[in-house]
Amino acid sequence: MRIPTCFAQMARVLTGPVALAALGVLPALAQETAPEAAPADAAAPALNSGDTAWMLVSTALVLLMILPGLALFYGGLVRAKNILSVLMQCTMITAVVIVVWVLWGYSFAFGGGQSPFWGGFGKAFLAGVTPQSISGSIPEYVFICFQMTFACITPALIIGGFAERIKFSAVILFVVLWATFVYFPIAHMAWDSAGLFFNWGTMDFAGGTVVHINAGIAALVGAVMIGRRAGYGRDNMAPHALPLTLTGAGILWVGWFGFNAGSALAANGSAALAMINTFTATAGAVIAWSAIEKLVRGKASMLGGASGVVAGLVAVTPAAGFVGPVGAIVLGMIASAVAYYFVTVVKIRFGYDDSLDVFGIHGVAGIIGAIGTGVLASSSLGGVGYAVGVSMGAQVWTQFVAVAVTVVWCGVVSAILYKIVDLAVGLRPVPEAESQGLDITSHGEVAYHT
Repeated sequence: MRIPTCFAQMARVLTGPVALAALGVLPALAQETAPEAAPADAAAPALNSGDTAWMLVSTALVLLMILPGLALFYGGLVRAKNILSVLMQCTMITAVVIVVWVLWGYSFAFGGGQSPFWGGFGKAFLAGVTPQSISGSIPEYVFICFQMTFACITPALIIGGFAERIKFSAVILFVVLWATFVYFPIAHMAWDSAGLFFNWGTMDFAGGTVVHINAGIAALVGAVMIGRRAGYGRDNMAPHALPLTLTGAGILWVGWFGFNAGSALAANGSAALAMINTFTATAGAVIAWSAIEKLVRGKASMLGGASGVVAGLVAVTPAAGFVGPVGAIVLGMIASAVAYYFVTVVKIRFGYDDSLDVFGIHGVAGIIGAIGTGVLASSSLGGVGYAVGVSMGAQVWTQFVAVAVTVVWCGVVSAILYKIVDLAVGLRPVPEAESQGLDITSHGEVAYHT
């Protein structure tokens, strides 16, 4: 079977011998990039136990990013009366998307269809998949599970844009619709070998367009359509438990090694490059955010440090397997600085209530990372280089167009889906419920007893 993955994309993009040698995977990738040289009776893909073991671990690490990582990160940022609502939303989104992924999501993203926009119904209900099915060098079930965790975390990220002011039923209905009509098509475009972005030669190693730009734009649209929190700009809405936020950020960083290095879909040099870049970009982003805070406000905050962690992780996601470690530091620093500006200046100037800065960090840093990948992938800047005949300008343009398509598709479709959900069940709780807190009014419990 063909390999509908970012590993196949790596094989397609990294055609230069210098880049391949730098990754330490020249023989394997050279076979992928020169199929015409392969013998007619080439052996079928073989299972690799080392790759399989690494992908089992990576899949578990990405799940750890959601529960408890993202849940704690978001939970600490909201007010005490709403922490359980955020935790429950993350938990239920994960469960619902797992079911949706198995029933039709995997097929829509990687179903074997030849459309550039979606994968078709060929693998609905995982039709034809058995324990003996192979995807690359790993069991197809492992690939399904790995991609499933990406599908789970992306809509969970969105809820930070309108935290503390949305109905639980609205969240779940929106997530099912959004995953179906936004996430699965974009995942197909970026990572399936028939996909639009894939065939443009777009570099998106682990989900700059698919995960972060997608989530950031959907969160911004939701924040605007749902409206500001009651008392926004007047009441104290400071995070109630920054220690929880830092704990969540730390778990996210650890889990992100599965997210980025796991996207090589093998235990090889590409995974190693993604791993070190996940270290260096994040470190650069934390330093940049804290330095800017010190210069502008006189103090470097813990909230800023945690925000820098996420900004760096987001920025390096599309670039992880393509840029060098020093380039990753630069990318993390630039993305962190731009995200800081959006969080502290742009949001206030335009007056939208992106509660937990999903657009300001995930959307903005994701865009910087996606376009910056086109620059920093250059071998002259320490990256792995471009496909044969592709210049830096051409690659940057490809990155830009893929970002633009993602922004427009996600923005328009998300707005339509929010309106449908509002008409069906209503987006926002009544003012009294919002004032009392969603923990007690939506879930009948409180996090803290005094």
